[in-house]
Amino acid sequence: MKNSSSRSLLPQVDLGLFFLRLTGSLLLLWVHGLPKIFHFSEELTRIEDPFGLGTHFSLIMAIFAEVVCPILIIAGFATRLACLPIIGVLLVAMLFVHPGWSIAEGQFGWLLLIIFTTLALTGAGRWRVGGREARYGAG
Repeated sequence: MKNSSSRSLLPQVDLGLFFLRLTGSLLLLWVHGLPKIFHFSEELTRIEDPFGLGTHFSLIMAIFAEVVCPILIIAGFATRLACLPIIGVLLVAMLFVHPGWSIAEGQFGWLLLIIFTTLALTGAGRWRVGGREARYGAG
C-alpha cells in the first residue's frame, strides 16, 4: 500500500528517469554510436579486440550496444535488458581496453556506466512506449 507522499513523487521520478534515459542514451549515441556507423571502415582499423573475437565482430557488437540499445532505452522499451549490452561494452572498455586510465581520463565511461546501471536497476518508469497501463518501475 502506497502512502500519499510516495504517490506525489511518482511524476517527478518518472520525469527523472525519462531525463536520464534520454540524455544518457543521446550522449552514448552521439559520441560513440553514430561515429561508428558513419565511419565504419575507419573504425575497423581502430577498434580494440581484447578477447580475439575479430575486429568486425567487436565493432558490430559495439554498434549494437551504442546505437540499437540507446534507441530502445529512449523509447523505454525493454530498458533493463537494453542496458545490459551497454554495461558490458563499458566494462570491457574500462577494465580491459583502457585499464591504465585514471578516473579523470575515463570519467565519461564511468559516468555512462553509472547512468546505465541505474537504469538497469530502476527500469524506464512510466514515461515510455506503452507506459500508461504499466506498473510503476516496469520496463
